[in-house]
Amino acid sequence: MMKIRIKRLKPGLIAAILCGLLFVFLFGIRLDFFQKETHSIPSPLDAVKISEKAEKISEKERWMNIFHQDRKIGYAHRCFKPENNGYCLSESVYMRINTLGTIEDIYIQTKGKLHSDLTLASFAFDLRSNIFHFKCRGKVEGKILTIFVGKQKSEISIGKELYLADAVMDAAWISGLEPDKTETFLVFDPTIMGQRPVHVTMVGRETLNIMGRRQNTKRVSIDFMGASHTAWIGEDGSVVQEEGFMGIKLKRVSRNEALSDLSVVPSQDLTEMASVASNVPIDRPDELTMLCLKMTGIKENLFLDGGRQTFENGILTICKEDIPEPSDIYASEKESLIKSRLQEPTPFIQCDHPKIRKKVSELISTDDLPPAKARKLIAWIYKNIEKRPVLSVPNALETLENRMGDCNEHAVLLAALARAAGIPAQIEAGLVYAKGRFYYHAWNVLYLGKWITADSLMGQLPADVTHIRLVRGEPDCQMDLIGVIGKVKLEILEQSR
Repeated sequence: MMKIRIKRLKPGLIAAILCGLLFVFLFGIRLDFFQKETHSIPSPLDAVKISEKAEKISEKERWMNIFHQDRKIGYAHRCFKPENNGYCLSESVYMRINTLGTIEDIYIQTKGKLHSDLTLASFAFDLRSNIFHFKCRGKVEGKILTIFVGKQKSEISIGKELYLADAVMDAAWISGLEPDKTETFLVFDPTIMGQRPVHVTMVGRETLNIMGRRQNTKRVSIDFMGASHTAWIGEDGSVVQEEGFMGIKLKRVSRNEALSDLSVVPSQDLTEMASVASNVPIDRPDELTMLCLKMTGIKENLFLDGGRQTFENGILTICKEDIPEPSDIYASEKESLIKSRLQEPTPFIQCDHPKIRKKVSELISTDDLPPAKARKLIAWIYKNIEKRPVLSVPNALETLENRMGDCNEHAVLLAALARAAGIPAQIEAGLVYAKGRFYYHAWNVLYLGKWITADSLMGQLPADVTHIRLVRGEPDCQMDLIGVIGKVKLEILEQSR
């Protein structure tokens, strides 16, 4: 085990993952790209009808206030207009979020060019926070979506038509929304380069007071990764109100109202809202060798059982791992893993970038065994990356350059450095104990003869047993946490040293 003695970190530093999930959820179903499931793809005739009806859509502009627990935290501005045998769609979003008393301003802008049937032709996505800036752009050609993040190019085979989310709502409106009918879409999110299903059902009609007048609306229920979201669509096909994740609400307003009255008083800390109470305190968690607890409110698709975790009949047991000695079996298993994507670069884990490789060569020796490599990489990140909440898209290269970040930035950077050092690496996410509660957190798992947990934010190899793994994979695996936030309950049954 690494002999690094640390203080237990602030919950905001180990739980900023929640803010990322917040805007992925909030804007993922409105700003990102939807890909219809096979059973929902329009036939050529339907596509023609959509194109014909789309011609009736006039230029539209919409402003919406964003509230958290009835306190205004931002606004959204959306424009839709005909342009060159198609349409131009743009949306700008501003939010002010409280992360452990630190106020973070987030700016998100999405622009899309749409074909006459409202399918996606090209897009540009821009996200800015107080410190970080993320940009990407893409273009659909045939069945390939080509994405550029900086100079890095990625290609995704889509197989089906892509839509900007607001364009999907327009298409659904002009095609007619039917009560109790569910449509399933696959959402592609540029902040994680991942796809997930979204289920949309019209559940009824309601009359709402919007901008001083009564409007007839269609109420739509949206199930996104097990989390419920509701939208109300007005008479012109525009979304006039939304309610969903962690008390977030949006409501259509005038431009003047959207740009005024932003609260200067911090809203409730999102990380505290989503944390899970512990029934007993845990003293010196880094010294525990085993933790046994009862879990409720979890989903079937979570990765609770396997490796150092055993889950049966609602009881989870976590045992701290021993790091094995290298062997012939290790070498053959590692060779197989190296050939898999667990050694490959991704848009946010740029293990092949010259700056990443240069840093690895400075930190390790060619004679180092994998455990020694891992310890050196973790120690360097723990010492040199400033630990602070960051609201941006976790990116290994930017983290290396900016030298700051929360658990997400630490995890993607360690994954990149480890892969560049020849160590297969993945990201795990779930819950970790701090100051009487369990907070959402991300860390790593490295292949060192077997999968061993590692937390570079805390300087731990293996990670202490209060790290409760819920998901494992690439950064997009964290999306699976959305459906459990606010539902999980824990009861510690036993702890051993």
